[in-house]
Amino acid sequence: MAQFYKIWLVFDPRRVFVAQGVFLFLLAAMIHLVLLSYEQTNWFTQAFGG
Repeated sequence: MAQFYKIWLVFDPRRVFVAQGVFLFLLAAMIHLVLLSYEQTNWFTQAFGG
């Protein structure tokens, strides 16, 4: 475990962090769209009475 830092010798840290950011953004967007697709969790229809 003490030599775990060597993973950055294999992967470029900038690419890893950009890929992680893109993945997390897409995951958040997917979760929001899934929640909006259900009547119980759609906060737009609950707020505006639609």
